[in-house]
Amino acid sequence: MELRLLEYFLTVVREENISRAAEVLHVTQPTLSRQMKELEDELHTTLFIRGKRLTLTDSGVMLRRRAEEVVSLINKIDSEFREQEEVSGVISVGSGGLKAAGILPELIEHFRERYPLVSFELITGNADNIKERLEHGLLDFGFLLEPVDIEKFDYLRLPSKEKWGVLLPADHRLAAEKAVTRKQLKNLPLIVTSRTALKSEIEEWLKFPVSELDIVATHNLINNAAPLTERGVACVLTIEGAVDMFDPARFAFRPLKPELSMTSVLAWKKLSPYSGAAGKFLEYIESIHSEHTEV
Repeated sequence: MELRLLEYFLTVVREENISRAAEVLHVTQPTLSRQMKELEDELHTTLFIRGKRLTLTDSGVMLRRRAEEVVSLINKIDSEFREQEEVSGVISVGSGGLKAAGILPELIEHFRERYPLVSFELITGNADNIKERLEHGLLDFGFLLEPVDIEKFDYLRLPSKEKWGVLLPADHRLAAEKAVTRKQLKNLPLIVTSRTALKSEIEEWLKFPVSELDIVATHNLINNAAPLTERGVACVLTIEGAVDMFDPARFAFRPLKPELSMTSVLAWKKLSPYSGAAGKFLEYIESIHSEHTEV
């Protein structure tokens, strides 16, 4: 399968129309139609539901995801080889809502003062999403909330603590409290993380199974849960860093009592032959970390 065909496929998906995609790609509409049909024949499947607007079949959705990964990886390879003569290109960094990730703007600012031709791609996701992208080479670096399996990665453990608490509507009765206790938590309708490893840590703090909580929903990113909280449907059990951008006139965050906190790491794929921009950035963050951990 040619890379060009995948790029053509992604353009058709984006434009939702063969004719518009052909114009973007500067090819004729019959040529592009024929190539999409050849792609379907090669994969022995139907990729599109054809109508006034093209939509994807389940097979098409799966190919879109894989094609995006392949094209991104090829672009990264091209970028790394172009970087051999001068430090330029794109460094990709993934993170969720972590306090520790607050160091990233300063790192980027100072690094670009040294290497102004470098740009950054910032990806948001939870630890499982970020870890998967790191494993597949789609990210150079990722901030991960522990506990997380980091056997395949080198990493720096970050000094910031990620404190757990509850995101509430601003007018919730518990917003007047300084903290939320186990007993109070048990009586709240809750939205909790879908990450199994985190549930185990939470259970250890609760002293009883998570299943005994009134769980309305699970989430992998807090932005999906916040609308339910604003409507008063459920509160979110989450970390402090994930809610820093929320409007305090609409939401309140109260830490747990006794405190529940976790650590986080900045990770990169073990044994990766980092060169160019990513290699320079790794040297930079290791030197900064060393300065801050020296006794």
